[in-house]
Amino acid sequence: MREWVTFFDSEGRVTDSEALRKRVFYGGVEHLIRKEVWAFLLGYYAYDSTYAEREYLRSVKKSEYETIKNQWESISPQQAKKFTKFRERKGLIDKDVVRTDRSLSFYDGDDNPNVCLLHDILLTYSFYNFDLGYCQGMSDLLSPILYVTGDESESFWCFVSLMERLGPNFNRDQNGMHTQLFAISKLVELLDSPLHNYFKQHDCLNYFFCFRWVLIQFKREFEYEKTMRLWEVLWTHYLSEHLHLYVCVAILKRQRNKIISERMDFDTLLRFINELSGHIDLDAVLRDAEALCICAGENGAACIPPGTPPSLPIDNGSLYPQEDDVL
Repeated sequence: MREWVTFFDSEGRVTDSEALRKRVFYGGVEHLIRKEVWAFLLGYYAYDSTYAEREYLRSVKKSEYETIKNQWESISPQQAKKFTKFRERKGLIDKDVVRTDRSLSFYDGDDNPNVCLLHDILLTYSFYNFDLGYCQGMSDLLSPILYVTGDESESFWCFVSLMERLGPNFNRDQNGMHTQLFAISKLVELLDSPLHNYFKQHDCLNYFFCFRWVLIQFKREFEYEKTMRLWEVLWTHYLSEHLHLYVCVAILKRQRNKIISERMDFDTLLRFINELSGHIDLDAVLRDAEALCICAGENGAACIPPGTPPSLPIDNGSLYPQEDDVL
């Protein structure tokens, strides 16, 4: 907390955003300040915004959230019968939220109000981004954000910012996912030719065994606290906005000898990767991913096709109300 306040000027602007991102990249964030730090990392707050501007933003965005939420709250049972997409999405969300992180005390127990918030935010998002709607896995991405912020409106807008980056993961054509899996394949070819050759010989070059890692950003591979630490490191975009791909390569490299010595085929490999959940050393993997990213340099960047998520431009000003919005 004491270190955090040193990054601001007297009016609340971050004086050196790169230094801040570097500090988070190498040290993570104390949980007590995550709520504010994450808002900057996700782009909900602009680094050059003042305390007053952020307070005003929260007020305007809370009203905007309530307006969007009211769109589905006002749907009558009679309307719902004739609104197939609404019923389908609501049904999916109802099923997913009751099995999302229920082992945490924050989401534990019957009639847990935080589970209700998770439900309401996701349903509101499905109206905010009606084309994308709701897909399985989104509740995994929202859960830590709500846990950190504890606020319905701010969780929603931070989630919106995250989905600006990761939304292509959930596109129906899965192009965003295929692009990332292709990039992992090219990075392995560049950084670990023995493993690449093994995968090539055993028809494993589609890298579908990394699908879950990429889709929900390793959410089910680490315990909750470590997942939050990994995410804030990834969100800094400090060395690369695609560091998560190097994390995939780092994990695979650490398992290379076992994969090759046991002559794993695709099905065995898929089962093996899934069973790594809870048994990955996050600190070691982050160190490896950093080293791989630096080692790969421009050649590594060239392996990642333009537009690969989360390479969408982050417009920190886009969430800020303009004069026309106020009027």
